[in-house]
Amino acid sequence: YTLDILSDASLGDCKPSDSPMDPLVKLDNEKCELLHDPEKYRRLVGKLNYLTITRPDISFVVSAVSQFMSAPRTTHWQAVLHIVRYLKGALGRGLIFRDKGHLHIASYSDPDCLEVTGYSDADWAGCPVDRRSTSRYCIFLGGNLVSWKSKKQSVVSRYSAEAGYRAMANVTGELQWIHMLLTEIGFSVTRPSTLHCDNKFAMHIACNSVFHERTKHIEVDCHYVREKVNCGELKLVHTRSEEQLAGIFTKPL
Repeated sequence: YTLDILSDASLGDCKPSDSPMDPLVKLDNEKCELLHDPEKYRRLVGKLNYLTITRPDISFVVSAVSQFMSAPRTTHWQAVLHIVRYLKGALGRGLIFRDKGHLHIASYSDPDCLEVTGYSDADWAGCPVDRRSTSRYCIFLGGNLVSWKSKKQSVVSRYSAEAGYRAMANVTGELQWIHMLLTEIGFSVTRPSTLHCDNKFAMHIACNSVFHERTKHIEVDCHYVREKVNCGELKLVHTRSEEQLAGIFTKPL
């Protein structure tokens, strides 16, 4: 499928790129002329979106270029071609699932063998166009990556703690869905999910029922995280930024 993308972009003989996007490039809606053929942009980005099913390493950059589907510009097209050149140097990369000792068929009825772990991260006002933050998360089941996402938040966050808290709300919903799925297929999930976060202020909001100046304007649905913490379904763990696995979804490098 990746070879087909290279062929469609006429980059089969191109020089590979070491990274999926130039970290110095900030994509916006200004400074460059509109693309003459926007359909080719939408078609190529659509194929890259499908490829993210098995390539989490391009999730962030594909999410970035997907924000300009309505009126792509020449800089956006160059960014998409940069992603394709990166794929040229990593054709065989993908996801590998291994038995890492967290879950065994012999212990099918033993919930202590089941381990669901999530990592949550967010930038703050990272989009230069509308200053919205972007939530990113990844979830591991039995030590294997099974779910991930990089998506811009629907509202502007006034504080970095708010952006991190909204990201935690997103991943908490995904963790709850995975628990429901595991229960439906026969697993009795009794252990709380572990959520790693590097934002201490966001963790404080989730564990502290006292509202203060920085949380009065946050919608009620975000406090879904606090509810899951209080009922014992979610365990928050502070993780250093250097060990934050969701960092792969926050920046080009």
